Amino acid sequence: MKQFKKTAIALGLAQMAAMSGMAVAQTAPADSGQTVIVTGQRAALQSAQKIKQNSDEIVDSIVADDIGKLPDRSVTEVLQRIVGVTIDRTMSKGDPEHFSVEGSGVSIRGLSYVRSELNGRDSFSANGGRSLNFEDVPPELMAGVDIYKNPSAEQVEGAVGGLVNLRTAMPFDFKGFHGAISGQETYSELKKGKSSPSMSGMVSNRWKTPIGEVGALLDLAYSESGTRTDAFQVEPYYPLKDAAGKTIWVPKGAQWRTLEFNRRREGAYGALQWKANDQLSSSLTYFKSRYTMTWDEQAIFAQSSPYNIQVTNGTYDSKGALLTGTLTDTKDGGINFGDDTRSSTRKSDTTDLSWNLRWRPNDRWTVTTDLQHIRASTRSLDSTVATGVQMPKEQLDLTGNVPNLIFDAADRANLADPKNYYWAFTMEHQDKSVGHETAWKTDAKYDFDHPVLRDIRFGVRLTDRDALTQNTNPSYNWSPISQPWQLGWNISGLAYLSDPRFSGNTNLHTFNNFFNGKVSVPSVVFPNVSLAQGFPDSYAALHKYHDILCAEVSTSCDTWKAATFGTDPSGTNDQTEKTQALYSQVRFGWDNLKYPIDGNVGVRYVKTASTAHGYTVFKSTAPNIPAGNTTTGVTVPVIAPFSKAEDYENNYHNVLPSLNLRMKASDTLQFRFAFAGALSRPDFDKLQAYTEMEQTASTTTNTATNVTTINSVSQMGKGSGNPYLKPTTSRQMDLTAEWYFAPAGSFTAAVFNKQLKDIIVNQTYLYAIPDVNGVKQNFAVTGPINGAKGHARGIELAYQQYFDKLPGLLSGLGLQANFTFVDSKRDLYKPVYQAYCTSENSAANVNLTLNGCDTNGTTFGNLPLENLSRQSFNLALMYDKGPWSARLAYNWRSKSLQAVNVNGTQGTDGTDTNPASPDVGKQNVVWGLPVWADAYGQLDASMFYKINEHMSLGFEAQNVTNSQFKQLMQQSVGMKGRAWFVTGPRYTAQLRYTF
Repeated sequence: MKQFKKTAIALGLAQMAAMSGMAVAQTAPADSGQTVIVTGQRAALQSAQKIKQNSDEIVDSIVADDIGKLPDRSVTEVLQRIVGVTIDRTMSKGDPEHFSVEGSGVSIRGLSYVRSELNGRDSFSANGGRSLNFEDVPPELMAGVDIYKNPSAEQVEGAVGGLVNLRTAMPFDFKGFHGAISGQETYSELKKGKSSPSMSGMVSNRWKTPIGEVGALLDLAYSESGTRTDAFQVEPYYPLKDAAGKTIWVPKGAQWRTLEFNRRREGAYGALQWKANDQLSSSLTYFKSRYTMTWDEQAIFAQSSPYNIQVTNGTYDSKGALLTGTLTDTKDGGINFGDDTRSSTRKSDTTDLSWNLRWRPNDRWTVTTDLQHIRASTRSLDSTVATGVQMPKEQLDLTGNVPNLIFDAADRANLADPKNYYWAFTMEHQDKSVGHETAWKTDAKYDFDHPVLRDIRFGVRLTDRDALTQNTNPSYNWSPISQPWQLGWNISGLAYLSDPRFSGNTNLHTFNNFFNGKVSVPSVVFPNVSLAQGFPDSYAALHKYHDILCAEVSTSCDTWKAATFGTDPSGTNDQTEKTQALYSQVRFGWDNLKYPIDGNVGVRYVKTASTAHGYTVFKSTAPNIPAGNTTTGVTVPVIAPFSKAEDYENNYHNVLPSLNLRMKASDTLQFRFAFAGALSRPDFDKLQAYTEMEQTASTTTNTATNVTTINSVSQMGKGSGNPYLKPTTSRQMDLTAEWYFAPAGSFTAAVFNKQLKDIIVNQTYLYAIPDVNGVKQNFAVTGPINGAKGHARGIELAYQQYFDKLPGLLSGLGLQANFTFVDSKRDLYKPVYQAYCTSENSAANVNLTLNGCDTNGTTFGNLPLENLSRQSFNLALMYDKGPWSARLAYNWRSKSLQAVNVNGTQGTDGTDTNPASPDVGKQNVVWGLPVWADAYGQLDASMFYKINEHMSLGFEAQNVTNSQFKQLMQQSVGMKGRAWFVTGPRYTAQLRYTF
């Protein structure tokens, strides 16, 4: 009996831990005479396993073994450990040129349609999207993370891929007073120099008072991160002709860069709880996350015309793509390179204030009501100042793991001499965004006294949300300081640093420890970082050089003007959205069957009413017919130019059924079947209501007869967004098998199939406006539409176990592994629009952003869904014994499509029939390449030692093996290397004290 009581108490504590999300799991072996207290990593796994096993839905969890002790340096890195979850390694989807050490976007089962929550409530960042930037959130504030793979009716809509719920602790999670403080110091091997501190502290207590029990919790976190990324890049390959007339594919150059990244993350979380009695309780929570990021980059990039490049001593692969050779450009006096100093800053914050009330009027009814207000904002300045230089030659060897750029002493001396550089250009971009949401919901539950029916739940949820994003106009304000084409192609007349009037404010960047000292690249003269950070005053000073040169050559030059907010409606995206949702869900179970079955079935109805505040603009460049001339040919519809503000209403409703079934084959083996309808609303940046249409005409005039012939009329346009987009929807099914053979041991398998409709793609649609006679005229507008369907289906396998039966110290060993395979397909509703690529003045080029076009004008076949790896896995070797806890974890994902037609891999082919006047006679092919992330794996490690019951010492290492991240660009000659990134290992020492 005594042993039974101890075991019962231990199991009860484990269940409480699972319910609260706190990892204080307890176990007691049957053959032991006393309770075994399980702590550390093993306790966290036990709690997470209990959550998964006892959940009504398909869920995977990671639980901190104590508050503030998630096992990675960011929430994004935590999420990648979960089966079916992958993370992006670039800073943003639209800019794959910049690597993110801590990761960025999250995909679940290959889909980026992910809903984010904080304690079961909405949470988002102000970035034009709908979800939270998980890298912005301090992991020190989290008690656990839950990933729901298949939604139920009571869960808030929006999770086609999955739902990520971040959980924080509450005062009543602890028996009484509890506190913890921790400090960390992180060192980046590649960056060297100053280390980055982090610290966090939490205190919680509860008291008996005359008005009931009261609890309070305060949690604060502060962390810095300083990292560096070194990179090589190869420009896209262009088709050229060698001396024998054979087609060869040659990049116009290769380049190198280094980026210094500094991040500061601050978080504050507070919670109050009150419990009057078993019938009435309430809570109030406040959450604040603030993220400040700054990075400075020195990057050199090739900018010559690709058709001016010559190759000597070239070797090529079987498809004619360059392997080795020396590039020159005699037409331009050398290969023209730009040398960027770029500085980017972003400040973001999210504030959440939420109140909850729970009332149980009797043993059957439970009513909860919840009120939340959230505000998110962000602001950014991206500033670039560049010099230019003519590189005499560049010798390339593209056969190795990274490009080998070979420079002789003369080449290095040329690049190191400031006299060979001139001031080239400036470019700035600013954006700011703010979003608000007020959400209210009330849920009711009635518990049945019935052998089958468990309870019925129903509720209502109302939201009112707005999102305002503003970009400067022009969005990226590229402004020349001195360019050859400005000065009649007089290369010697540029603003060279050798001229005392233009000298100074530069530095020789030596690229020390490049690629951890494994690669040597030449030093380059760059503008000082202070010039990029000194916008706008530094820009105004630099553009005075521009004015001096224009005066010398008697050329009329534009005066520089800084990009500003609010001068063009195309830079403003103003949205409001209201939703109304109702749901009902019944929980049931047959406990007396040989194999008990339980589950829930329900339906959720949601109505969405959105308004986009925007503009419609029409411009006509149709030529004026000379006075007295007669016209023949095509008739030009007469439409008066206009720009008018308009509100676009978009209302829709969705019915989302769900079914979750579980069959218990034994106490340790169970199976699940789930079916659900899900939706994911378009991101707000896709809903921008700005449409610009233009009418052009081709004419021929016969001066002898005074007859003007109108040959053709083109009516085209582009949409910054589409305010009438519908949500992407899914019908999805899951089948799982779950075997829990030990408190922290399990093997689970899942098969899933998500059938997607109304996937958003960029394509052409018709937009009609009336002419002066009231006849509607159709314009072919390019923009986002619900233009495709598809699927994501696959399998998930997960296993974890501690090998307790091994002798002695080996009994602390454990293994955790998971594997995901996802197959995807996307079918266009109107595939005819993607049949070909043509010149820049043709209507066909509007479709480039979907499948892309090569530099020779050919298109690519159907591409998979973006950010989807067909295979991914995690493998972790664990150890928990006595005071020691350790983990060696490897994460890997296969190749995935990042984006199409993005920065650095799109443009025109540079063909020019009149080089003396580059704006005349162009027959350019517009091109944009698919960019892929190559397969990537990273090894991380951690080790903790518990000094006593209150103090522990830890050591963590990220990217232990110095993994290299590679990007690929898809071309007709195959997948070619686009970029190679190295960030080096990071090491963190941690001291923690609990009381």
